[in-house]
Amino acid sequence: MSKFRLCAFADEADSDIRGQIKALNRNGVGLIEVRGINGKNISDMTLSEVKEANKLYNDNGIKVWSIGSPIGKININDDFEAELEKFKRTIETAEIMEAKCIRMFSFYGTNGETKYRDEVMEKLSRYVEIAQGSSVVLCHENEKGIYGDVASRCFDIVTSIPDIKAVFDPANFNQCNQDIIEAWDLLKPYVYYHHIKDADLEHKIVPAGYGSTNMKVYLTEYAQMGGGVLTAEPHLADFVGLSNLANEDETANIGSFKFDNNDESFDFAINAIKNLIKDI
Repeated sequence: MSKFRLCAFADEADSDIRGQIKALNRNGVGLIEVRGINGKNISDMTLSEVKEANKLYNDNGIKVWSIGSPIGKININDDFEAELEKFKRTIETAEIMEAKCIRMFSFYGTNGETKYRDEVMEKLSRYVEIAQGSSVVLCHENEKGIYGDVASRCFDIVTSIPDIKAVFDPANFNQCNQDIIEAWDLLKPYVYYHHIKDADLEHKIVPAGYGSTNMKVYLTEYAQMGGGVLTAEPHLADFVGLSNLANEDETANIGSFKFDNNDESFDFAINAIKNLIKDI
């Protein structure tokens, strides 16, 4: 497992920070991608709350790898100046938590239409300008429904704005009918880390290795390239904040695996990733 470092969205185990720490420690995961803490999105927390949370993570052996922010997950026509103010606070949050990167998006309401391309690039470039001088890496996730939802448009973003790297999310590509290996072959030089979320032929979310995203194939090559961070984003059960993650009912995408509680679904997800890594 030395080729990979495991990370997780621990708010899928528990909205409470102490429950998140227990879940991570129980599963031997030392990194967290912070998204929700005590039912509050990381982008809405005060800096004093951020400092307190970071200390609690660190005191319990947990390091923040990435800020799982909602930056860029707005409509292309929404108030962008307000968004930039939120992004400035998110940069401060990342620096307080000593996070290596910030996860971000490329706007809803674009429908993949080329007429929005220049506006998308201009707005993404504004984020880059603000981030200059910080040590934080901006990482674009291929969320369904945004401009960069399929491989070709993700490629356009990371090659047009080299300061933005890619987060590779196979389940999101699956739900956009994007061939995963085609996406990997195109984007692998630009991938900074991976979100581990698998999906089946019906676009339902399943544990890692149980789906149709050829996860073992591309992760094997990733290991041969030197490996890196894998962030578990299970989505195997409903959790606080799930309904706010997209423009649709995310619970409708949960597959047939059933669990008694969020701890159980989280533990199953982490174990599935570990088994996949062992196979690799």
